Amino acid sequence: MNAPQPDEYSPMQAGYVQLASEHGDVIELLTELKDSTYNFFMQLPPEKGDYAYAEDKWTVKQCLNHIIDTEKIFAYRLLCFARGEKQIMPGFSQNDYEAAAHSNTRTLPSLAEEFKTVRAGNLFFINSLTPEELAIRGNATGYTITVKALLYAMAGHELHHLNILRERYL
Repeated sequence: MNAPQPDEYSPMQAGYVQLASEHGDVIELLTELKDSTYNFFMQLPPEKGDYAYAEDKWTVKQCLNHIIDTEKIFAYRLLCFARGEKQIMPGFSQNDYEAAAHSNTRTLPSLAEEFKTVRAGNLFFINSLTPEELAIRGNATGYTITVKALLYAMAGHELHHLNILRERYL
């Protein structure tokens, strides 16, 4: 699958799309990340889960939960657009979502298992998408985006946060 063109996504998704595009086929990437992201978090010492590199930054657990929440939101948008939904999908405040999530009361293994399970479920749907469905455009937060571009944004968002975790947390 070729990377989406700039007219298939909003400027706020461009960095994520570009990051995922550097890794080849996005469905293969999402499949590989299911296990590599899971393994990354499972190999961390438990005390790392509560670490934040600065006072106003999320902990490792909060960052993983944010990846999970965003995956669920992107997957919902994928489903809606692939099924022909014409309504504008709402945005979300990542900080409000995280404040309500209680991520720091969970264990890293619990969050990692949730991530892997959510991704595995999403891959069943993603692998069933036809070329015609991948080209469908929908509206999320006032911007037009294709189903294909959402796949790239999903993978790129995860890669973005994994890069931050490796650079600033570990």
